Amino acid sequence: MVVIVPSNKAVQAFEGLHLYHGDISNCSMRVRMTLIEKGLPWTSHHLDLKKKENISEAYFGINPNGLVPALVDDGVVHIESNDIIDYLDDAYPEPSLRGENADGMLEWLRLAASIHVPAVKPYVYATRIAKKVKKTAEEEKKYAELQKNNELKSFHSKHAGTGQFSAQDLARSEAILAECFTKLDQALENNAWIMGDRFTLADISWVPLHFVLVGCGYPFEKFPNVSRWAAAFQTRKSFQEGILKWCPDFSKV
Repeated sequence: MVVIVPSNKAVQAFEGLHLYHGDISNCSMRVRMTLIEKGLPWTSHHLDLKKKENISEAYFGINPNGLVPALVDDGVVHIESNDIIDYLDDAYPEPSLRGENADGMLEWLRLAASIHVPAVKPYVYATRIAKKVKKTAEEEKKYAELQKNNELKSFHSKHAGTGQFSAQDLARSEAILAECFTKLDQALENNAWIMGDRFTLADISWVPLHFVLVGCGYPFEKFPNVSRWAAAFQTRKSFQEGILKWCPDFSKV
């Protein structure tokens, strides 16, 4: 669990659940889905990532990485989406989204988190949104002043100014994604959901990745079990209201 002591002290006075999130952020989608699955009331603080509304002293004072989402629960700040959904299921246990094999479920959450910067972000940026979120020179300067995370600095430096992701970056991303979705396809071979017959946080962690990557043209045809699983979750209220309500079609972002 990643808990932050914010320098923006205003949020410490918040009561209840408050979510800072972005419509097109797959990490934000996870948390919105979890809140909806659990029927929890929450206050929305939407940040338009294309307008760089997350690049501000006020928001970096809540999440020092400048990323969405950030969850504030009675004044306590939680960051990192997979940690947030695990926290929510633990703090608000009914209905449970864990299933019988909690350790196995958490392994799927850790895998999804581990591929975010090395695979998902490069693929999404290179194929769809790098041009849409290009920073001006002034925004680049502001981001460099606020951002202390070297991994994120290195990532964003690749598409700064006239820069763009290389063919090597994309090939590495595609190799990681292929390995992970092969594993997911195998896990779904005889299962309705990742952990078996029950929809869990494991599914919530991977549903937004599938949605965003489909919008970027990722070829899921070679993963028939993943495609079957994807067709099943599209009727869930949490998918309709946690993803489609905010981002109806990622391919048009």
